[in-house]
Amino acid sequence: MSQADWLSILGWNKEELEDLRFVGYSYIKQGQYDTAITFFEALAILSPESVYDLQTLGALYLQKGNNLMALNYIEKAIKLDPAHLATLLNRTKALFALGYKRQALAQARALENCAEEQIAGQAQALIMAYS
Repeated sequence: MSQADWLSILGWNKEELEDLRFVGYSYIKQGQYDTAITFFEALAILSPESVYDLQTLGALYLQKGNNLMALNYIEKAIKLDPAHLATLLNRTKALFALGYKRQALAQARALENCAEEQIAGQAQALIMAYS
């Protein structure tokens, strides 16, 4: 079913989606990643065009070490927002973790000179760690 179908069936609107995000984020803050994943998986179905939900779900899977699933959601988020630096950095981490060193190094090198110091610094650290 499509997003509109599920939201209609549930009788939900943006307010209920925001409530789910808030609860899911609260679980992230508590370090309860498995529970947070459940919330963000539901959000990815209910709101498939939400870059935030997709990138958060990718980051959660990366945190749990499920790098292939992480890359799946990160790629979906990048299709919607190809310039989101934190998502690109997480893509780099997932690629390294999966052994795609050449792709990961290229991505890290593209990020090491970005204006956001934190992203650039983490990209440089990944380059040093994997070179």
